[in-house]
Amino acid sequence: MTTERAWLSAYPAGVPADIDPTAYASLVALMDESFKKYGGRTAYSFMGKDITFGQTDSLSQAFGAYLQSLGLAKGDRVALMMPNCPQYPVAVAAVLRAGYVVVNVNPLYTPRELEHQLKDSGSKAIVIIENFASTLQQCIAATPVKHVVLVAMGDMLGLIKGSIVNYVVRNVKKMVPAYSLPNAVRFNDAVARGTKLSLKRPDVKPDDVALLQYTGGTTGVSKGAVLLHRNVIANLLQSEAWNEPAMAKVPANEQPTAVCALPLYHIFAFTVNMMLGMRMGGKTILIPNPRDLPAVLKELSKHTFHSFPAVNTLFNGLANHPDFNTVNWSNLKVSLGGGMAVQGAVAKLWLEKTGCPICEGYGLSETSPSASCNPVTAKEYTGTIGVPIPGTWMKLLDDDGVEVTDGPGEIAIKGPQVMAGYWQRPDETAKVMTPDGYFKTGDVGIMDARGFFKIVDRKKDMVLVSGFNVYPNEVEEVVAGLEGVMECAVVGVADEKTGEAVKLVIVKKDPALTEAQVRDFCRTNLTGYKQPKVVEFRAEMPKTPVGKILRRELRDKK
Repeated sequence: MTTERAWLSAYPAGVPADIDPTAYASLVALMDESFKKYGGRTAYSFMGKDITFGQTDSLSQAFGAYLQSLGLAKGDRVALMMPNCPQYPVAVAAVLRAGYVVVNVNPLYTPRELEHQLKDSGSKAIVIIENFASTLQQCIAATPVKHVVLVAMGDMLGLIKGSIVNYVVRNVKKMVPAYSLPNAVRFNDAVARGTKLSLKRPDVKPDDVALLQYTGGTTGVSKGAVLLHRNVIANLLQSEAWNEPAMAKVPANEQPTAVCALPLYHIFAFTVNMMLGMRMGGKTILIPNPRDLPAVLKELSKHTFHSFPAVNTLFNGLANHPDFNTVNWSNLKVSLGGGMAVQGAVAKLWLEKTGCPICEGYGLSETSPSASCNPVTAKEYTGTIGVPIPGTWMKLLDDDGVEVTDGPGEIAIKGPQVMAGYWQRPDETAKVMTPDGYFKTGDVGIMDARGFFKIVDRKKDMVLVSGFNVYPNEVEEVVAGLEGVMECAVVGVADEKTGEAVKLVIVKKDPALTEAQVRDFCRTNLTGYKQPKVVEFRAEMPKTPVGKILRRELRDKK
């Protein structure tokens, strides 16, 4: 059934069934084209400062030449550990143009996590913001890192403003703990040295590795998904084709502008914000800390923007914030939800407040990331992850790897965006790739007759109550609809009678909400075995920096 791509009939007019993943030989070729074509346009807006494509071009050439002067060989790995600031895209362009591999690192890693990733990737150099230099100091001796470039928040804001920002970050907010990295070179010094050198142009091919995207850190040891130049190119072209019906509505005199509130080290922002923005000559508004909602809204109030990729928790936090209406949301053409399930109650509120429905998509680090999405022409929230995007096949497999056409199965994905495998882990790669080239996601889904997929849960998050499967997403979706609930999450806890029981954790929107009200609501909406045995109220949810709720921590704290 899936080979016929039943979902193509759901594609909006003008969206192609396939894209041409060979349109560019590499991300370097794509960037070169954009730098030439859009040199005078703003590429990044950060703390009131605009950086053009032309500036990004010259800075990245200089920084790339500096990296080459360190004696790194083609294919060597360079780690990037920064929040969203313009030095990030400059560093990405420099690393790729110099013929190296980007290793995106979560800036909030502990020394243990950072050491694992630097050792596993074999990174020889790291570009790191000074705020986290003390983390690196604690583990660098055990890693292959030989070269450290230190970034400061104000590096690209000009002398006066940059100095003020750096002074505030270091001395007023005290966000830079003491560290000692004696051989580190400052970012601006590295660029200055590189300006006196010339960038050698290595021959970068479609099958060369572009980045190592680490994944699975919340479920076990973190593995590097190997994304080739052609994987990322395919995915940004797929995303561009998919978004086109909405972005075509951007007035001709306005530069396409996207909000980048998701961290650039996360593959969603890396591809759908930064790389797609590069391809389209779009402006990207860099938000360094999406958790600081007043600062996010203050920044957005200064801009006209058309595209907003985010996770459910961010849409929810913003829509419920008292300053929400200080921003002009009327130019928004597409709100892309990804990274975790978008809840119906959040989608409803977002649509009421912005007039732009959340268009939920689905993807993973292993798929660069986008695999499926709802049509951007949809007028309402569908509760599904949409249909496979151009050039993508999806099917459902049982535990023996046999395709199932009715009922739930593990979602498997095939397409030009699927990774080459896990970095130096042939055993792990073999576990997730089928002989016919499908990647097994670990997510359990169903597909309707039109080819729309719906996730019923992750294999490992399922709760087994007296032999009955309880999918946390279903319970969360119900409870999120109860007045007074801000956020909720469900995990399984051990139970003597039933093996496992459902534990529900809630962050209140209304302080007056009681456990009795929650239980009554669940009784009305959920069958017996799905009802929570434990109801716990918390001030906030434990989350990853991207905003995904860490179920494991909810499980551990009984």
